[in-house]
Amino acid sequence: MSDQATVQAPAVSPMPRIGDPAPSFTATTTQGEITFPADYAGRWVIFFSHPADFTPVCTTEFMTFATMQDDFAALGTDLVGLSVDGLYSHIAWLRTIKERITFRGMADVEVTFPLIDDVGMDVARAYGMIMPGEDSTKAVRAVFVVDPAGVIRAIIYYPLSTGRNFDELKRLVVALQAADALAIATPADWRPGEPVIVPPPGSCGMAKERLEDETVNAVDWFFSTKDVTEQAVMDAIAP
Repeated sequence: MSDQATVQAPAVSPMPRIGDPAPSFTATTTQGEITFPADYAGRWVIFFSHPADFTPVCTTEFMTFATMQDDFAALGTDLVGLSVDGLYSHIAWLRTIKERITFRGMADVEVTFPLIDDVGMDVARAYGMIMPGEDSTKAVRAVFVVDPAGVIRAIIYYPLSTGRNFDELKRLVVALQAADALAIATPADWRPGEPVIVPPPGSCGMAKERLEDETVNAVDWFFSTKDVTEQAVMDAIAP
C-alpha cells in the first residue's frame, strides 16, 4: 500500500487565475453592449459580481461603488458589475436605488457603470463566480482586477452575507499600479506615502551591495525598504 496521499479533485468548472488573460465575452448591460476586456484596453477594470438585484447588501455595495466611481476613474480604473438577473430587473433596481434608498449619508445615487445581464450564468461560470457550496443560483461577491493588457492581476471572493471593503479595493488598485510603475512591492496594510519594499537582490554580490546602499533602509540582505512620498506614488500612477 502506497504511503502517498491521493487527492481527488472536485468536479467543478475551471476558473481564471491571477496572471491569466481575462476570459472574453460580449454581453448586454445597463449601458449597452460591451465586449470584455477588449472595450477596456489600456484601462484598469474592477469586474465584480453580486448575488441578486433588490437585496440589501448588494444595494449598499452598488451605492458605495457608484459614490466612489470618480475616485476609481482618477486611477484610470473602470467598474463593471454582474449578476445573474436580467436587464429589466437591473434597470428597475437601479432606479429604486436612485429614487428611494438612503444609506450612510448617500442618497439620490445614480449607478452609471455597466451592470451585465447574465441570466444564463455564462459569464459567471466562465469566471468561477457560481460556487454551489454557497449557492447554485447566485453569484458570490467576486472581484477581479484586470490590468490595461487584459490580464487578471488580483482576485477576491466574499460570501453572500458579507459586504466588501471598498477602501481595500481602492488600496489594492493603487498598490498594483505602484508596483508596476516603481518596480517595488508593498508591505502589509500599506498606504501611499508609507515605506515600500525593495525587491530582494538576485545574487550574493548584489546582496552585499544592497547592505551598503545608503538610499534604502536595509534591515537585512533580503529585507529592505525605501521612502516614497504619497505625491511621488500618485504622480507615478497617474493615467
